[in-house]
Amino acid sequence: MGPVLAGVLQLLALIAALALAYVPLGNYMARVYSSDKHWRVEKWVYKGIGANPDTEMTWPAYLRGVLAFSAVGVLFLYLLMRLQGVLPGSLGFSSVNPAQSFNTAVSFVTNTNWQSYYGEQTMGHVVQTAGLTVQNFVSAAVGMAVAVALVRGFARSRTGELGNFWSDLVRGTLRILVPAAAVAAVVLVACGVIQNFSGIHEVGQFFNGHSMGGSQQWNGGAVASQEAIKEVGTNGGGYFNANSAHPFENPTPFTNLFEIFLILVIPFALTRTFGVMVGSVKQGYAILATMFTIWLGFVALMMWTEFAHHGPALQAAGGAYEGKEVRFGVGASSIFAVSTTLTSTGAVDSFHSSFTGLGGGITMLGMMLGEIAPGGTGSGLYGMLVMAVIAVFIAGLMVGRTPEYLGKKIGTREIKLAACYILITPALVLVFTAVSMALPTPPHSMLNSGAHGFSEVLYAFTSASNNNGSAFAGLNANTDWFNTMTGLAMLLGRFLPMVFVLALAGSLAEQKPVPVTAGTLRTEKPLFTGLLVGAIVIITGLTYFPALALGPLAEGLAS
Repeated sequence: MGPVLAGVLQLLALIAALALAYVPLGNYMARVYSSDKHWRVEKWVYKGIGANPDTEMTWPAYLRGVLAFSAVGVLFLYLLMRLQGVLPGSLGFSSVNPAQSFNTAVSFVTNTNWQSYYGEQTMGHVVQTAGLTVQNFVSAAVGMAVAVALVRGFARSRTGELGNFWSDLVRGTLRILVPAAAVAAVVLVACGVIQNFSGIHEVGQFFNGHSMGGSQQWNGGAVASQEAIKEVGTNGGGYFNANSAHPFENPTPFTNLFEIFLILVIPFALTRTFGVMVGSVKQGYAILATMFTIWLGFVALMMWTEFAHHGPALQAAGGAYEGKEVRFGVGASSIFAVSTTLTSTGAVDSFHSSFTGLGGGITMLGMMLGEIAPGGTGSGLYGMLVMAVIAVFIAGLMVGRTPEYLGKKIGTREIKLAACYILITPALVLVFTAVSMALPTPPHSMLNSGAHGFSEVLYAFTSASNNNGSAFAGLNANTDWFNTMTGLAMLLGRFLPMVFVLALAGSLAEQKPVPVTAGTLRTEKPLFTGLLVGAIVIITGLTYFPALALGPLAEGLAS
């Protein structure tokens, strides 16, 4: 079987698995967020935190809950890393320095999971499990809660109430993420992913190219459980520095495809949840079609660039194999790279800096779209719905009608909030990149010069501002400058958009539904899907094309 055919067959198997899970998982999540009953364990949690889960919240109250919970998470995780040296189970590792502790705490609380450290050489068992893994669950649940609040904004009328943040947070964690991650962890352990609390082992006798000798230090850990929620929650932070390219995290081609499935299954299924909660599954299918079209197009384009790139060495090898695991091949690595950058995951099974110039550009462009195809757990859905509001507004301008979406008028306030949402991330990416390239010290972290070196910095701030977490690997980000600046980019890139999303949800929930007429744009039809795809690509292209032209496009055209 040729490598191209193998990649295509894996893609078809992945699509089939996602299709099978779509309806039952989407319906289940809709029931979870619509139920008025509380599990006993949930009542214990509410009592412990002093929250009343039955109290409805307006958007400012909902936002205060999001920000307060996240602030406590950053502080707790920061202190845990600063105190690691005196904690049990630290494996002898010292406390993490302040700049890196700040960066890592912000990274995991914002669902970014950017890592400027070697996991197996920096974090002990307590920080990995009690700190990082816990945040993998709750940060994903926060994103889902905000998405559900926006869906309620479309579904409700004549009220400013969007539900209860604490109830949505706890249910998303205990009823969706914990069961899904538990099942996934069992599958991963059965397939060879390690799960233990062993210490550091020194392993010797490695072939160095000339003779046998040398040694390496390996440590175990609760890898399978962290790997499961890392993918299910579209987090991406690996137990080991090599992430999902490490055989302890991702040992076989099956686990590789399974991890891609875990990355995509909840973001895609949330479109079904959206359709059920607004009372029209066709609307959910329209959003799904938009996400799937972009994702499939990116996968096809990535496979083409990596299999058919010019150059005698690449052609002789059958593809661009540099930086890719031979266990997985070019096809599976291309699917993983696209899936992890079109979501907010950031996990890698190959090194994006080693992709072809155009292939590296595709990974960047996936993040620049806003990670909405299908995006992160929750963040992908609310990002796509904001883009739908923009698309409806554009359509209204074309025909001279007041734009409407799901029975809600898109007026001045709504479009201002949507416009602010789509401008925040590009501003962060471009400003931070420009400042880093202009100052004398930050460029010293670049491994490469020229277009590829610029791409390393552009990728770093694109990843941080979009809460992705993957990196171009060649950049030394463990400096005070990059730890601080990417930390600020992650904070602003996560929570400023949420402000506008929740304000938009509150504005929509207060409206009175408008009746459907003959002139109403049918947003469940293929025409709207095409309009939405076009709006996303054009807005992103106009925003980022100059920066892409200086980096990956220049490199790709020159090779």
